[in-house]
Amino acid sequence: MADMTIATLARAGGVGVETVRFYQRRGLIEVPARGGGNGLSGGIRRYGDAHLRRLRFIRSAQGAGFTLEQIGELLTLDANDDRARAQALATEQIAALDVRIADLQRARAALQDLARQCAHSGEGECPILTSFDRPR
Repeated sequence: MADMTIATLARAGGVGVETVRFYQRRGLIEVPARGGGNGLSGGIRRYGDAHLRRLRFIRSAQGAGFTLEQIGELLTLDANDDRARAQALATEQIAALDVRIADLQRARAALQDLARQCAHSGEGECPILTSFDRPR
């Protein structure tokens, strides 16, 4: 899929054009030079397979919960083949995900309890709605 426009790159990567531009501003994806001189590309930037691989890497890393700053570091580590630091980042991310999972499990249990209360109380205020109305 070499010689793509930004729109083609975005579509192939499953994102919008503005997302590609955002990643470019963050320094995660290189901005190619505009075509010119030969009159064939009309000054349009052309993206290649390496750009698409980079875009897919970013999206996959985001799916694993990495921040854009961490993704930038992972990309640097990839260029330097620093496996030890990449493993450390992954281990840190696993710990952060474990905390988020525990938080979500607590929220799920609380909501399940409220749904049970709501189902068993036929009159009065709804326990679900009143629980969200309470100050924390």
